[in-house]
Amino acid sequence: MGLMEMLRAEARAAPASGIVSVVDHARGRQGLIPLWVGEGDMPTPGFIREAAAASLAAGDTFYTWQAGIPDLRAALARYHSRTFARGFAPEEFIVVGGGMQAIQLALHAVAGAGDEVVYLSPAWPNFPAALGVAGGRPVPVCLDFSENGWSLDPGRIEAAITPRTRALFINTPSNPTGWTADRDTLQSVLDLARRRGLWIIADEIYTRFFYAEDRAPSLFDIAQEDDRILFVNSFSKNWAMTGWRIGWIRAHPALGPMFENLVQYSTSGVAEFMQRGAVAALDGGDAFIGEQVARARHNRDRLCSALGESGRVRLAVPEGTFYLFLAVEGVEGTARSAIRIVDETGVGLAPGAAFGPGGERFFRLCFNRGADQIEEAADRLAAWIGR
Repeated sequence: MGLMEMLRAEARAAPASGIVSVVDHARGRQGLIPLWVGEGDMPTPGFIREAAAASLAAGDTFYTWQAGIPDLRAALARYHSRTFARGFAPEEFIVVGGGMQAIQLALHAVAGAGDEVVYLSPAWPNFPAALGVAGGRPVPVCLDFSENGWSLDPGRIEAAITPRTRALFINTPSNPTGWTADRDTLQSVLDLARRRGLWIIADEIYTRFFYAEDRAPSLFDIAQEDDRILFVNSFSKNWAMTGWRIGWIRAHPALGPMFENLVQYSTSGVAEFMQRGAVAALDGGDAFIGEQVARARHNRDRLCSALGESGRVRLAVPEGTFYLFLAVEGVEGTARSAIRIVDETGVGLAPGAAFGPGGERFFRLCFNRGADQIEEAADRLAAWIGR
């Protein structure tokens, strides 16, 4: 028996990223326009970096509060209060090592070996993979795609529930599709969870990247204090802090000590100087978010217009996020085709197959980049599609 065979089956079965395989194929290529991963091209704003640097210079390098420094938990409460027009307390927030750890800890809290969690697909592949590594079973419910765009039939969620179901994972606005649940859909999902005694893990990381209003509809708009909802979020997208690896969980205050223990037994907390940067982001970063959203809206409209004119592209104008999920007529096998596209155009796209059931015919394109790069990418892709 080899070393691999002596490991846990769930660890051995962890899938390789279908996105990384394309990135590795063309990383560093001259003239490349990399639109394959979920981050923009802006560095973290200076006022955030300066706050972290000042804290580091002051010697804030010791063990700190497992749940997050009091100043950051208070800043999270202020940010949520002004964003969702309702009151929040610092005790509702747990600071963690990025959105990925927020998801992992939420899963550890509600589901274990043999348990099922229903999620909406196509989906960011890290969620079902993380559940699988933990020994759980991810159960996809596919969004529908038609000429009217992406939509969800809540009845499909109920049909997927079994006696082993412990939670629903709801990501809206959705990575990769841009689909965004309206208030009525959220109410249907919440009513279902209440009726069936299920937790909801609410991934609303792209709430501020919404193009109809200042923010997307949220479960915060309709939830009651005792609802079984764990909100997972990250500083990565709104404040261009992908490399910082800092996020948060919002939960009922009664759950705080349990989550603090889970942090203790995983990372033992987030560095204080990073948290000081996060405080600056929350308190002074609204204008930066607005600039990013305005740029993304311009890029979205330009891409949809340029690619739609070909007559060979199927897409829905995304309501939220900074992703375009598109299918090209006559192009199958998007994992292979993404390699071909980057080789022939120098534009890096993520293959839709990496996002699970319902994504096989599509490519994901991240348009949170400078307008000049998006213009060039649109021209290159339109020419390739025309050939």
